[in-house]
Amino acid sequence: MDDLDHRLIALLRADSRAPTAAIAKALRVSRGTVQNRIDRLRASGVLLGFTIRLAAEDDPARVRAMMTIQIEGGRMAAIQQALSGVPAVTATHTTNGRWDLVAELEAADLPAFSAALDAIRAIPGIAGTETSLLLKTARF
Repeated sequence: MDDLDHRLIALLRADSRAPTAAIAKALRVSRGTVQNRIDRLRASGVLLGFTIRLAAEDDPARVRAMMTIQIEGGRMAAIQQALSGVPAVTATHTTNGRWDLVAELEAADLPAFSAALDAIRAIPGIAGTETSLLLKTARF
C-alpha cells in the first residue's frame, strides 16, 4: 500500500458511500484510478467490506468495549486469525506492556456481547483478558 491507498482508505472511513467521482476529485486522480484501487484493496483482503455507523443515541442497546488480551507464547497470529472470526471484534491492535493485544468490540446488545466474550475467552492461547465498556465518546 502506498500513500494514495492510505488517503483513499481515510476518505472511505469518513464516508464509504461517497461517490467514486467525489473521491477521485479529493485525491486528484481519475475515477478509474479510484475504482481500480478499491477493487485491488478488496481483492487483496485489505478492504473487507463497507458498513454503516449509527450515532450512539440512535442505537441505545449497542454495546462497545475495549478488551486487552494477554497471549501465551508466540500465538499472536493464530489468535488474531481466530478473533477475525468473531463478529463483535471490529479491530485489533498489537501493543506493548502488560497486554499483548487490544481488541475493539461492538455488539448489538448485552446478550450478543456476552456471547462474544465467551467466544474470545475460549480461544486457545489467550492467557487473560480485561474488558472495559465504552460508555460515552467525545470525538475531536
